[in-house]
Amino acid sequence: MNVSYLYDLILLFFIYSVAGWITEVTLKYFQYHRFINRGFLIGPYCPIYGTGAVIVTVLSGLLADYDASYGTSFVISFFFCGALEYLTGLLLEKRFHARWWDYSQKPMNLHGRVWIGNLILFGLGGMAVDKIFNPYLLIFLEGMHADTLRTLSLLIALIMFSDYLVSHFIIRLLKKGVESSDADDSEAIAREVRYLLENTSVLHKRILDAYPELVFRTEKVKQRLERARRERERLRAMANDSLLELSDLIEETRDNVSKNLVTTRALQRNIIDLQDDLIDLLLSDDLDDATKASLLAKLDDEKQLLDERERRRTSLIRSLRSENDRPRVDPGDINRPDNVR
Repeated sequence: MNVSYLYDLILLFFIYSVAGWITEVTLKYFQYHRFINRGFLIGPYCPIYGTGAVIVTVLSGLLADYDASYGTSFVISFFFCGALEYLTGLLLEKRFHARWWDYSQKPMNLHGRVWIGNLILFGLGGMAVDKIFNPYLLIFLEGMHADTLRTLSLLIALIMFSDYLVSHFIIRLLKKGVESSDADDSEAIAREVRYLLENTSVLHKRILDAYPELVFRTEKVKQRLERARRERERLRAMANDSLLELSDLIEETRDNVSKNLVTTRALQRNIIDLQDDLIDLLLSDDLDDATKASLLAKLDDEKQLLDERERRRTSLIRSLRSENDRPRVDPGDINRPDNVR
């Protein structure tokens, strides 16, 4: 690759980046009805379009001796420009913790970074670049003086590199806003970062204007969301356990209350009735094991309740007797002398 061809590629990169920017601005104007300076960089260019055009130009030139058909240009653009968009989106997400475009709602998308509609447009656009625009642009560039070509190429490279440094600094502020946010969801983070950037310079605000659909994605936020989810599940489990314990306690209290409301005479009557039922079943040979076990369990519960009442009554009687048997002191004896002479 000679130096002149490298300069041609730099100028082609710039021309198609500007053309891509114009396309993006036009489309967003119809969508939002206002001017939006699209692109990661500040200037009027979208480097991803220029990079895709250069890839198509170089690969088509390498394959020109083998196959120079429209189908080849389409396939090259379809796959390589699609890979470029996917990798660019992935890199921006990893580097700045934000998703700059999202095709998750589109049909036949790959992780929301590319979708079939864009891939077809890339293929058609690559055909137009290789077969329609490049022949005229390359002839125009060949007619330029070598010094002019070199100066323009170096000047464009310097401007775009400086633009990248400034834009990178701005995006780092956005990333810092995302990481320092205490919010627990992307919408809340977006509001905080937008407030942060809207109160800074116009260069900071243009990032938010350039990507209205910007979605913030950060591992820090995911960790907070996961902790919040686990805490909610823990609290829900504790609440369920508490409700079960309370339900058991209420049931037990209700049983105790209902038992205590039964008079001792009625309790004795129940025991006699259960014994009579058990005897009748034994005499009639109709007593099976399940019925026997049920009657014995009820009889045992009634007897335990009766015994408990008897123990409480006995304890109360003893307490009263001990109180009555305690020696009483005559108040008049308190001030009476021990020896009266």
